[in-house]
Amino acid sequence: MQVLSRTPIAIALLALAAGAQAADWSDTSIGFRTGNKFAEPFEGNNIHKNIFDLNHVSGYAYGSNFFNVDFLMSDKNDPAGAGSTNGAQETYIVYRHTLDLDKVLKMPMKFGPVRNFGITAGFDVNAKTDAGYNSKKRMAVLGPTVMVDVPGFLNISLLELWESNAPYNTFSGVSTPRYSYKVHPMLTAAWGIPFGPGFSFEGFANFIASKGTNEFGGPTAAETNIDAQVMYDLGALAGAKGKFKLGIEYQYWKNKFGNPASGPAGSGAFAKTTMVRAEYHF
Repeated sequence: MQVLSRTPIAIALLALAAGAQAADWSDTSIGFRTGNKFAEPFEGNNIHKNIFDLNHVSGYAYGSNFFNVDFLMSDKNDPAGAGSTNGAQETYIVYRHTLDLDKVLKMPMKFGPVRNFGITAGFDVNAKTDAGYNSKKRMAVLGPTVMVDVPGFLNISLLELWESNAPYNTFSGVSTPRYSYKVHPMLTAAWGIPFGPGFSFEGFANFIASKGTNEFGGPTAAETNIDAQVMYDLGALAGAKGKFKLGIEYQYWKNKFGNPASGPAGSGAFAKTTMVRAEYHF
């Protein structure tokens, strides 16, 4: 089995270094969302989860940063260990840095529906304690970004993914050495578009190609993960515009983590989840 190469590690370090600049603007928030129809491969799709998050976005002279940490707490339908009646816990971290080419090259890039072009780099890292897989994901990303000229923002990127994992199975007691999947692409979009008085449409969509065979020799499938929410600015009613938002979120996640929903992972590889979401910005 292969280990994660030095190339994506270098990409992640470069993204961090590029993002370590004085911010011209920033927005930081803490959030909470909850729902009853979360899914996990091999565990089914009737899992209740409470999710707390810390989110930060900022811009500086040559680009922007996005950082998010989710802390996910499942109920007993996604157990913490073999025979446990406690739910699993997971921490998932995402970082993206986008370099704005018009600012770097000092020339306008805007034409038609395009506001700008960029180069995006970053990483995903997770750790989960559960009864089965116990994910330890490491993933670096790199690729071009198109910034669409809309109210708010709409960024579309084509990213190359370098992903590896080193799970530990509590049922068998077997620890899997870190395994690198085939390098594969992801078409991704992220948006935040205001509409109406106080409302916004926000979210992301990831369309991920198959990453080859998994660490157990089985096939992986192309993955679709769409997470969108309609949020209302409640803070504006009290004279604190942008401080407190409340809304409804929906997640559609087919072939979760590359597990074919038509295979042994079953219904847990196909999530269709409605959530209530709240955010406080400071």
